Amino acid sequence: MKKVGFYGGKFLPLHQGHVYAIIKASAMVDELYVVLSHSEKRDRELCVESKFPYIPSRIRIRWLSQLTKDMKNVKVIEVEDYDGDADYNWEEGSVKIKEKIDRNIDVVFSSEKGYDPIFQELYPEATHILVDEKREHVPISATEIREKGVFQYWDYIPEVAKPYFVKKVVILGTESCGKSTLTRNLALMYNTTYVSEYGRDICEELGGCDGIMVDEDYPLIAYGHKLKEYEASKKANKIVFIDTEAAVTQFYSELYNRKTQRVLAEIARLQQYDLCLFLEPDVEWVDDGLRVHGEQQIREENNQRLKELLNEYGIPFVSISGNYQERLEKAIELIGERVGV
Repeated sequence: MKKVGFYGGKFLPLHQGHVYAIIKASAMVDELYVVLSHSEKRDRELCVESKFPYIPSRIRIRWLSQLTKDMKNVKVIEVEDYDGDADYNWEEGSVKIKEKIDRNIDVVFSSEKGYDPIFQELYPEATHILVDEKREHVPISATEIREKGVFQYWDYIPEVAKPYFVKKVVILGTESCGKSTLTRNLALMYNTTYVSEYGRDICEELGGCDGIMVDEDYPLIAYGHKLKEYEASKKANKIVFIDTEAAVTQFYSELYNRKTQRVLAEIARLQQYDLCLFLEPDVEWVDDGLRVHGEQQIREENNQRLKELLNEYGIPFVSISGNYQERLEKAIELIGERVGV
């Protein structure tokens, strides 16, 4: 007869202690059920107490699914209730867990000896097995992470969860205002990844932009750029730097093709960044073979139109001006103040 066990928790957030326990438990039973027990009320209460951002249950179940997708004897399930932390009904919770598992439960895994009495009462036929009770193998707890923040314990956050916490800083502006240089330099300074301007890559492939681009190019640029953001976030070290986004793509669609595209507007409204740095066009314009709007009056007009688009799409931004050194120093200052990395 197969031995069935379960390991439950809030996973708020998921950390390497959980990973260790899941792997250890999976080796001790034929079937392991990893149970996400969640209540928005209770989970929000815990987060408010520690000033930790609330993580929706869908994100946590996603982490667990990604983590265990290659573990053939592990199944992830979720059990929802609507109780607070103080009035959580353990008996009702156990009924829901038993219904979801729909097997005889032989083992209940945890890292807390204090759960012994309640597990004996609710799962009388199951053995309670402690995994890393003293946290000697992985000296961390979700409570500690909530109290001090994920960046204090970054090495204890699993790779499947890290992208959720990565801070996204996007660099905005029109032609020749230093976006590419600043994006690359910030990434080097913070020892992390960055996303180059995908539209520029397309223009280089085509041999230019003005008079060459077709309407269909712009959604492809926006989608391609988002995919690059996704990949860069998976490899990032707490923060990722991004050169332009969908509002800028819309700006160039208007500039080169005289067309405002609904799909670009939708992407621009949906996207989320932690900080948007807008570079003013007050540095010298440089002709790199692709740029065509070097007259200062045109630069100012283009600059104003891009700001209008950002405001229209509800994208808050902070303007940065001055020489390249001043821009870099101001960017570092803003990242420290507003992003906390």
